[in-house]
Amino acid sequence: MDEKITIKDVARLAGVSLGTASRVVNGAPSVTQSVRDRVEQAISQLGYKPNIMAQSMRGGNTRTIGIMIRSITIPTLARFVRAVQDVLHAAGYTLLITCSEDHPKRELELLGLMSERRVDGMIMTTSSESNAELATARRNMRLPLVLLDRPANEYADAVLLDHYEGMMRAINHLVSLNHRRVALITGSADVYPGRERLRAYRDAVAAGLIEDDPKLVRAKAFDSATAFVETSAVLGIGAPPTAILIGGIDMLPGSLRSIRARKLRIPDNLSIIGAADSDLAMLLEPAISVVRWDYAELGISCANLLLERIANAGQPFTPREIMYPTELLVRESCAPVPRAA
Repeated sequence: MDEKITIKDVARLAGVSLGTASRVVNGAPSVTQSVRDRVEQAISQLGYKPNIMAQSMRGGNTRTIGIMIRSITIPTLARFVRAVQDVLHAAGYTLLITCSEDHPKRELELLGLMSERRVDGMIMTTSSESNAELATARRNMRLPLVLLDRPANEYADAVLLDHYEGMMRAINHLVSLNHRRVALITGSADVYPGRERLRAYRDAVAAGLIEDDPKLVRAKAFDSATAFVETSAVLGIGAPPTAILIGGIDMLPGSLRSIRARKLRIPDNLSIIGAADSDLAMLLEPAISVVRWDYAELGISCANLLLERIANAGQPFTPREIMYPTELLVRESCAPVPRAA
């Protein structure tokens, strides 16, 4: 195919004006069917490929969707991105992927980049729900926005997970095995997942299901390095827990390193329940119990929600929130409280 073929060549072969050929290419209705057929035949014969970017810029859109997650190296988030990409690709959109690493400054820079690239919409999480500068930056983008696992607001829709119910199931399972001294290692209450897990834990304490000891609760950040430090801290207190709830998709490796460093055996010395399923959780011996969900399903939902918003641009905005369930998958990492405890 000759790469230099232009719309002028199409118009010449079809025997129409340049403006008419352009209207056919851009799908304008003000063209008779016979003329449209001639132009389309010329396009096919010449192998002409429209400049999609130029078309998009003229139409006020770029056919590009931005996505911002914490890190693409986390397998569960990679599955989410893949599902989003499949839906958007089928709809004719390109995906621009960025990773914030949960750093507010970097997140702010990436929001600016998305604005410069004139993306048509965004799917994103955020490192902080209370950071006013980040909230202002998101609002000022003035484009369709879907938040992943963060609550909807006056300018954004949301797809959420029921972390509260998943955490309550995990706690009740441990209680059924006579665990009362249960630790929680999770992210900050500044974001929805950490906040909901903490709420479930505190409700379990209030109900008398587990012991009330502030030293057993560690809510700092969702990364593996933090999980290592906080697990080490909670295992080092005078009366360590008999079970640990790990509330974060990237935290299990860090907690396991800490447990191994203390030469503790799972579940003989310590019961463990993680968050989100993974190859590590499935293949480790013993396999790790998890509160899990389907990230591909979340990706499909986010993409379809965003496409619907784009299609209805200009309509009155009422935030929508879709809540997905979580489930407890019990494996070999949980056992009754050791007699020594």
